[in-house]
Amino acid sequence: MAGEYPLDQKTVFAIGRALGQRLAARDRAARVVVGQDTRQSSAWISAALAAGLESAQVQVVSAGVITTPGIAYLTRANRFAAGIVISASHNPWQDNGIKIFGADGYKLSDELEHAIEAEIFAHIEQLAAAASHNAAPRCGMLPGDGKLREQYAQWLADFVAGTDFSELRVLVDCGNGAASTIAPLVFRDCGIAADFLHIEPNGRNINAGCGALYPEHVAQAVAAARGRYDLGITFDGDADRAMFADAGAQVVNGDAVLLLAARDMKTHVRLHNDMVVATTMSNMGLEAALKRSGVTMLRAPVGDKYVLEQMLKTGATLGGEQSGHILFRDIDTTTGDGILTALRVLEVMARTGKPLAELVADMKVFPQEIKNVHVREKRPFEQLPAVMESIRRAERELEGNGRVVVRYSGTEKLARVMIEAESEREMRRHTDAIAKAIQQALGV
Repeated sequence: MAGEYPLDQKTVFAIGRALGQRLAARDRAARVVVGQDTRQSSAWISAALAAGLESAQVQVVSAGVITTPGIAYLTRANRFAAGIVISASHNPWQDNGIKIFGADGYKLSDELEHAIEAEIFAHIEQLAAAASHNAAPRCGMLPGDGKLREQYAQWLADFVAGTDFSELRVLVDCGNGAASTIAPLVFRDCGIAADFLHIEPNGRNINAGCGALYPEHVAQAVAAARGRYDLGITFDGDADRAMFADAGAQVVNGDAVLLLAARDMKTHVRLHNDMVVATTMSNMGLEAALKRSGVTMLRAPVGDKYVLEQMLKTGATLGGEQSGHILFRDIDTTTGDGILTALRVLEVMARTGKPLAELVADMKVFPQEIKNVHVREKRPFEQLPAVMESIRRAERELEGNGRVVVRYSGTEKLARVMIEAESEREMRRHTDAIAKAIQQALGV
């Protein structure tokens, strides 16, 4: 939670100072671009982090409120030594986090992250010695440099330049997050007729009953409009992912977007080796639909970082997650970008003249349930005999006709149980059994 260790002011200052020292050792004229989402805590975290960076003689440039992929792009395009985003993505407003991109626009590797963390916590008292409760950077963090946000918005618009969107009208839910400052600029520059929901952040309403966590809400708004909109679009807090609702108000998730994009890219010879990288959470229906189109699907661990690693390893030009993180390597992006994903979907609809529902109609989704279990600690499941027995029982009974995925959330104290099966009865039976075993072993 923001304000508590290790995200208190003293530690955030130390993180900035440690990172600054590392960057300054390589380049005495190092510059870092910092952006943030709309959480109440993002402003003081940005200020404390910038103060730490500047204490190490690193120049800090603020982009203000901007999406995570926006910082990834600006870092590489403007040759910053690093890019930093203050955001907890889809988490509640009370949480926050620090995301770091290297000069190449890619997220840091796990190994480098761990090395920096070890450096910080081994010397935290020394690193924070110069900090005070009033430490503040010499640059203003808000509103930041509007020209940087405009540069990013124009870069996005350029990808669909020349596309005629005049027949489409969309409803966009910005989740009271970072997309609130960017999406209206982009859609205006693209000539897309759009109405916007949840673009009035107050520090505490990010992701609150809106945005990509609740795609059914934009679907309901599309339905209430009675044919006014061809598409509903919704972003999460830092807009690195997008979810959709078709004109019939049916939710369309990242799996369906991967199918649509894969077919379009294959047609235009942009799908390298006719291959797509998805994750262990992607539905078996996606795999079957891709196979019918002559496309092979690989699975990576959950997390866009791991999807990207697999893409770079295999040369795949398309990858993503069911949650709406989609990575397009045919245009050399370095991270998932919800607004770019929305533009690609709209571009296919405009060019083909087909509604979204028709473009993904043949994907027959296996019944799937994901149940979250709050846990007090994240002990390896292998150390919990009753949990492992319930998992193995489900795997035996569903072999060849379903899937079992049990993992911990990367950002919250949650265990996620995902079951796919041919029947809803079997799906729910195994989901409930595994969730109950975890609750009994580790429940709060």
